[in-house]
Amino acid sequence: MPRVRRGWSVAGLVVLGFLAAACGSSSPESKPQTSSIVALGDSVPRGTNCDCTPYPPLTADGLTASTGRTVTATNDSVAGYTTSNVVHQLDSDGDVIDHLRAANTVEIEIGANDVAYSSSCGTTVDCYAPRVPTIEKNLAAIVERVHDLTSGHKVLVVLLDYWSVWLGGQYAAAKGEAYVHAAETMTDKVNAVIKATAAESGSAYVDLRAAFKGPDYSYDETHYLSSDGDHPNAAGHKRIAQATETVIETAHHI
Repeated sequence: MPRVRRGWSVAGLVVLGFLAAACGSSSPESKPQTSSIVALGDSVPRGTNCDCTPYPPLTADGLTASTGRTVTATNDSVAGYTTSNVVHQLDSDGDVIDHLRAANTVEIEIGANDVAYSSSCGTTVDCYAPRVPTIEKNLAAIVERVHDLTSGHKVLVVLLDYWSVWLGGQYAAAKGEAYVHAAETMTDKVNAVIKATAAESGSAYVDLRAAFKGPDYSYDETHYLSSDGDHPNAAGHKRIAQATETVIETAHHI
């Protein structure tokens, strides 16, 4: 498993130039400093099936409002991507590499497509479980690569998990009890990898299952989902942005 850098921050946040600018002082004559967010991942940060502004630019807008500094967002997520796709992207896509080299914050949400529901596996958890170690290996490599590309300055890495790696809310319930149980179990497994990688690498961690389903994961998140039952709607993306902003603001005492 690739080595993951340690000791970048407290509370799961890498110490960040992103809001070093926001927290620093400047004279009235100084030009406002700009910070950049780059988003990596799958169809969730991409905003698939929403026809709305997805959470990466919403996060930037929220932080612009709270810090008084200009925060921009570049969305390099791609619908359908797996962790292997992102590993390849960070080694081969020159535009993405350039974006990351200038980034102050990197939001990463990836892993659900590695264990996507299939008719061949159905609701048999043991059929999907062997794919989880690949997620762990690749996610560590992704975080390491981001730090390599941003080695000339401090950067914040934010890892976001999933409310469900398959359908959620009433859409999952309509598939039956076996589907709901398997979806919850696979979500547990993927989210555990994301949370552990955040802790190991000193990255931020955003618990989207808590954001969507409450602290004990008991609420029905249907109202945050689009018509496909799989992707967030506008309210869902707003909720993700709020949860992400809170993590950043709490760590930096903004």
